[in-house]
Amino acid sequence: LVFVFQLFSAAFTPTFQATIPDVLPDEEQYTKALSLSRLTYDLESLLSPLLAGLLLSVISFHWLFVGTTLGFIASAVLVLSVTLPVVIAKAGHAPDDERFSRRVMRGIRIYLATPRLRGLLALNFAVSSVGAMVIVNTVVYVQVVLGGNEQTYTTVLMAYGLGSMLVALLLPRLLGRISARRTMLSGAFVLALAAATAALGPTLHQTWLIWLVLGAGSALVLTPGGLLLRRSAQPEDRVALFAAQFALSHACWLITYPLAGWLGIA
Repeated sequence: LVFVFQLFSAAFTPTFQATIPDVLPDEEQYTKALSLSRLTYDLESLLSPLLAGLLLSVISFHWLFVGTTLGFIASAVLVLSVTLPVVIAKAGHAPDDERFSRRVMRGIRIYLATPRLRGLLALNFAVSSVGAMVIVNTVVYVQVVLGGNEQTYTTVLMAYGLGSMLVALLLPRLLGRISARRTMLSGAFVLALAAATAALGPTLHQTWLIWLVLGAGSALVLTPGGLLLRRSAQPEDRVALFAAQFALSHACWLITYPLAGWLGIA
């Protein structure tokens, strides 16, 4: 079931992300949309477990799945009700009915042939390395090293999400003053510094602050990535390029998840 969810996510997410530049051609508006998208993602990550826990206290998990199904259906109806701009492909470009696998491979070829996107891939790997450490090892560090409980673990992850949301709110104004490249490199530097500090055995209050900074650094790197993809692709190649970004970034997570677990027990 998880595989099926991820399969449909791999089809929907790049298409959704590639459609935003067509709906919002103005770069300033597009930047605000990226920030709102990041903020929504973080809010969902923080609130959905809480909401699910509250619902499970009054209904069974069977009804929770029924409600989730109805939510997916409602989302599909909303998507179908939207009228989107039509992008006309230039001669020599792939047709709209191109197979998904070919579209991904075409996007990867464009991605790896573009210097700024190769740099984006390196930054994606840095973020996935830190993110995997946070997801895999936070519970171990909080409970074994700090002697905390489940509530303590929740507050540490909330600090990570709060840092990301704060950056999402401030990013449109920040990108109006400095370039996306400088913003993303600054985020990578912040991640490296915070990750090195986390290795020094911080106290609980220090851990909250470090995880807040880790979340902020991750958002500084990830959120402007859509701007680089938008600037690097012709309109008819956007879906392929965003699909390549989805595939390559998840490949980074595929490497860093087991690596974080192995290093955590080493």
